[in-house]
Formats: sequence, structure tokens, C-alpha cells
Amino acid sequence: MPCNGSCLEKVGALLRATGLDELPQLINVLRGEMSLVGPRPCLSYELEFYRPWQRERFNTLPGLTGLWQVRGKNKTTFTEMIQLDIQYARTKSLLLDLRILAATFGTLASQLKEVRATSQRRMGREADSAGNIRTEAA
Repeated sequence: MPCNGSCLEKVGALLRATGLDELPQLINVLRGEMSLVGPRPCLSYELEFYRPWQRERFNTLPGLTGLWQVRGKNKTTFTEMIQLDIQYARTKSLLLDLRILAATFGTLASQLKEVRATSQRRMGREADSAGNIRTEAA
């Protein structure tokens, strides 16, 4: 049976939720251009729009995960993201990196659970607290 596009969306959502879409960035980590932990890199055209105080977030290598990712990610404003990145750049340490890496796994698990629940709702199914799937009655 051919894929009509929705199966690609599901695979993409799964890759995004689990962070597997970031695996190619490991090459940049191995080359020393990125770190495992640090602010997310910005796109080159975005840099010209940064205010001088916001550029402090670039005082450390960009990373695959960071304080922003484990403290709210899509639930924060751009300014809050910048502030978290600056906080990390000012206080980075091995212990902080280990804490962020540990928290990243919890964040990814939550995102995966969210994607699964959304997918099940779209399919008209709901899972109970034990993960058992039941079909909604019409």
C-alpha cells in the first residue's frame, strides 16, 4: 500500500520527538564545531537581527541540547531563550552539562509521549494510564 504522505508525517514527527533528526549534528561535534551542550546555533541571516546584549549567547560553542531545551523550549519566548542561553554561557561547567544531558532524556521521553498521544487522538483512539489503547465509541 503506497504512502499518501501521512506516514511520512508520522515518521518525521517521531524523528523530531525523539531527537533523532539531530544525529547528523554529531559530525559537527566530532569536528569541534559544536558541543553536546550549548545554545542552539542560529541561522546566518538571523545573526544580523541580534541586539548586542543577545550576542553574548555566542560566547560558547553551540550545542545539540541546552538549558533552553530542558527548561521550556517551545513554551518560552525568544527573549527567554536568549536569557537561558546567556545564563548557560556564564555558568557552564561539567556538572551543569551532565545535568542538562540527563534532563534531555526526560524531555525527549515527554515529547515522545506527547506525539504518541496526539497521534492516537487523530486516529480516534485514546490510551489509558497503563498505555492500553481503546477505541472511542461512536
